[in-house]
Amino acid sequence: MAEEMLLGIDVGTTAVKAILFDAGGAELDCYRASYPTTRRSNGVVEQDPELWIHHILQALEQFTAGRDLGNLKAIGITSQVDTHVFVDADGNSLAPAIVWQDGRCAREAAELDALVCDEDRTRWWGSPRRIDASHCLSRMRWMARHHPDIWDRTERVMLPKDFCIYKLTGEFVSDPISNFGLVDTNLDYIPKLLDLVPGARDRLAPLARITDLAGRVRPDLPCAGVPLCVSTMDAWAGMFGVGVHDDRQAMYLSGTSEVLAIVSPDVHPVPGVLVFPDYDAMKVHIGPTQSGGASITWYCDLFNVMPAEMAARVEALDRDAPCPLFLPHLQGERAPIWDIHARGTFLGIDARMGASEIARAVYEGVGYSARLLLDSLQRSSQTEVHTINCGGGGFQSDIWNQIRADILGRSLKRTKVSDPGVLGASAMAAVAANLFGTLEDALAQIVKFDRTFEPDAARHRRYNDLFKLYEETYLATRHINAELGRIYAN
Repeated sequence: MAEEMLLGIDVGTTAVKAILFDAGGAELDCYRASYPTTRRSNGVVEQDPELWIHHILQALEQFTAGRDLGNLKAIGITSQVDTHVFVDADGNSLAPAIVWQDGRCAREAAELDALVCDEDRTRWWGSPRRIDASHCLSRMRWMARHHPDIWDRTERVMLPKDFCIYKLTGEFVSDPISNFGLVDTNLDYIPKLLDLVPGARDRLAPLARITDLAGRVRPDLPCAGVPLCVSTMDAWAGMFGVGVHDDRQAMYLSGTSEVLAIVSPDVHPVPGVLVFPDYDAMKVHIGPTQSGGASITWYCDLFNVMPAEMAARVEALDRDAPCPLFLPHLQGERAPIWDIHARGTFLGIDARMGASEIARAVYEGVGYSARLLLDSLQRSSQTEVHTINCGGGGFQSDIWNQIRADILGRSLKRTKVSDPGVLGASAMAAVAANLFGTLEDALAQIVKFDRTFEPDAARHRRYNDLFKLYEETYLATRHINAELGRIYAN
């Protein structure tokens, strides 16, 4: 009998990643293809959503050409979140997708946020979260204001995974976790909030559970008839992909951005931390930064090197040699400060320093941003973690992993699969296909680890002093960077 198979797909910020797994989580085949991101003035960051589905279909064709997929049980698709596609009644995109890094809607976000009182925030979300430029309602108000013709033709405003599910199955569906910020603690859309943008409610997809079946692949496509799982956002898929599901567990994903989370039933509201509603007895305290792997990409583009060469430069340095202090706010910052006007800052450069010292500063700066977030998450969850399950493309560099372990003062336990979001999507699909009774059962079977990075006590003490300077530097330069942005905008 042919082996049972699962397919996980991640529509990421820079690429589509698809992996064919057996039921035990072993990789059978893979596909990866990148696509361009357009960046323009005024904070505009866009992608062509048609490229997402193009590469998914390319992956399906590759897999079907290479083997018999008659026993492919289900497909799970996860994706970047807070990226929005405006589609017509036929599911065709009406404009480029507005990517989560896009800051053009800051004005609309501030207007909407001012209309929400603290009492409503607590009642809806259980924490003092804000409406920012990446919020779906901010994008809706911006489109209605600046492109009313597109807004009038918009049937749905969709997340990337939901757009791709529609293209594959013809079904409009989403999940409440990916729509956090639009749903309340009962995982239902919030009518009073949606009424702030006339027509918003009618343009959102119906909600289903993350392990429900969304539909089946259309007859005219590769893998016709295979069930598709509703699935959820990349952060949660990645959390499952690194084996985090139980209380007091913590995760750290490193991709274009850094995402950290702690599962805990205790909630002590902390500004800047997102606390999801209970889902299957899980309460997730989470935060995404803005520029983790994006900082590495910036450095590599600037110095015309590959990430492996950047890592080699850092490894060749004396670990105690001085290097600049770097704030990785290359396009604003998200958790825990949520400052769209924050900007990248180097401090302490002298004539002895060159490309290698700047490389280590970039590694360390991303580590400091993760520590600032971890400190907030631990206060929010009333939990001190000692081991963090880790994964993602940013964890392929051993020297960077050790630097982060030393900065955080925590053991970092790395998963064997480099794309945990893809594995997490396949785990949800496995439950949807009844291969496992629960997600916990699926994760116990398919998640495996390859190495743990332990912190060096002496270096951690040194990084404690540098981290204090990192915090002071942000506060000291916040006004200056905001004023620079104002000047250049004019």
